[in-house]
Amino acid sequence: MTATHASVLLAIDIGNTNVTLGTFVYGDGEPSLGEHWRLATHRGQTSDEVTVILRALFDQAAIDPQRVTDVIVSSVVPPLLPIWERVCTKLFDREPLVVGPGTRTGVPVRTENPHEVGADRIVNAVAAFEWMGGPVIAVDFGTATTFDCVSTKGEYLGGAIFPGMLIALEALFERAAMLRRIELAPPRTVIGRTTAQAVQSGMLYGYAGMVDAMVGRIRGELGAEAPVIATGGLAGRIASESSTIERVEPFLTLEGLRMIFERNRSPRGEVSRKEREKA
Repeated sequence: MTATHASVLLAIDIGNTNVTLGTFVYGDGEPSLGEHWRLATHRGQTSDEVTVILRALFDQAAIDPQRVTDVIVSSVVPPLLPIWERVCTKLFDREPLVVGPGTRTGVPVRTENPHEVGADRIVNAVAAFEWMGGPVIAVDFGTATTFDCVSTKGEYLGGAIFPGMLIALEALFERAAMLRRIELAPPRTVIGRTTAQAVQSGMLYGYAGMVDAMVGRIRGELGAEAPVIATGGLAGRIASESSTIERVEPFLTLEGLRMIFERNRSPRGEVSRKEREKA
């Protein structure tokens, strides 16, 4: 298949704060992440509004929407899922593959209630295990800070959920009358000499310490020195102060969506690379 006729997979992750999108081109070589965008999540948007935004993004990137041959979606915002499904039908003339019960992920879910686990957490676990092996811990710094654990056998075991940094910071400003909004930047010292520096220190070093403490406890239960891979908008800042985060992958969720897509179906009905290797 030539690059001219290469197919394009659009991966969409609908989160509580942002919707992240990325394109993967399937041509002569291995697919890699191409254009990617991050949009604010608006629960009141209509499918027409989302369609207009996506058309503008594709036009800006000089991508013909007709080149999109497949779409995969994960969502933790149930009301928005049908909106984006309609958008895919309108703009790309195809229904998306939605990550959920019945989707082949390759990672068995060993929690008490698998249906309550957010799709994004499973997607992160898939990519973390694919890249790092098991056991592995994936930490996502999003609306919530989540810890997701995968066993040596590639089983999703569960994890932990902590308030996200921006959520915690916003709550602090709303409830403390004397505190003003600040830039979330590293302070010069742990001991803040101003109120702003004190808040910055607490948020940055406090969250880094929380991550290291949680990872230590999780490793104790796993009985192994599981590596840690981090993702999310603030992953880089926390990783620089953490002693346990070994790898930062800003687009872990999009890559996980690509991997799940390949395990379920291939562009234009072709056999996936993994299936060819098993044959």
